[in-house]
Amino acid sequence: MPKPVWLTLLWILLAGLGAYGALLAFLWLRQESIMFYPVPLPANYKLAREPDIHERIVEVEGASLSVMHLKLPDPKGVVFFLHGNAGNLAGWFSNADFYRRANYDLVMPDYRGYGKSTGHIASAKQLREDVRAVWNAFAAEYRGRKVVLYGRSLGTALTADLAEQLSAEGRPPDLTVLVSPYTSIRALTSEYYPWVPAFLVRYPLDTTSHLGAIGGPVLLVHGERDALIGVHHARSLQAARPSARLLVVPGAGHNDIHEFPLYRQELLQALAGL
Repeated sequence: MPKPVWLTLLWILLAGLGAYGALLAFLWLRQESIMFYPVPLPANYKLAREPDIHERIVEVEGASLSVMHLKLPDPKGVVFFLHGNAGNLAGWFSNADFYRRANYDLVMPDYRGYGKSTGHIASAKQLREDVRAVWNAFAAEYRGRKVVLYGRSLGTALTADLAEQLSAEGRPPDLTVLVSPYTSIRALTSEYYPWVPAFLVRYPLDTTSHLGAIGGPVLLVHGERDALIGVHHARSLQAARPSARLLVVPGAGHNDIHEFPLYRQELLQALAGL
């Protein structure tokens, strides 16, 4: 006897729900491999190849974080730079001459699993604590000097978070720079995967929520042709903090914005003006 149509449809529905549930479970369990693209380096890889650039190690719970430090004789201040979600310091720490001209030291860590950093990223809380630990390791060297917190792409929410923390402690940064920022990872996820429930995103990384509590000026920079994180994210962030300056770089995308003279000119002027 043939099965009733309703029973066939029920089985199809249940199979679809089962497949959807399995996919959501996969996304929950493998979220780190979807979000982060670290490129490891051997422990003996030499990152620092110039006399004023130094390799440092910051110990955190369960890992050692690799940090590069451009240290000038008498800097005006420091730029604390949190990079994007792919690569490592061998690629990211590539513009030391720019900071030498600006007379700013540069401190840049690799996240867990990136470059020579050990361990692996396991939670948003861990990321936040690692960032703070690295800052704490260098903060005393820059008392009385200018402090600039700089985030690029993935690093923008982490930078805004650190800026809020320091502001709440009465030590706001002199400038917070967010380049190619997003409003939140949940918002970005909903644009690419609207079928993914917001609660499934274990790394909310909500940049917007931090902006209002940051002391000092905020500079937002975004490429007009950014196909990965649309420029509307930067515009939304400016709407959340109207005092922030927004620079949209014509023709710039997500990965090449630093190559545009307008970007370099704006950042150099911002550093000189502190």
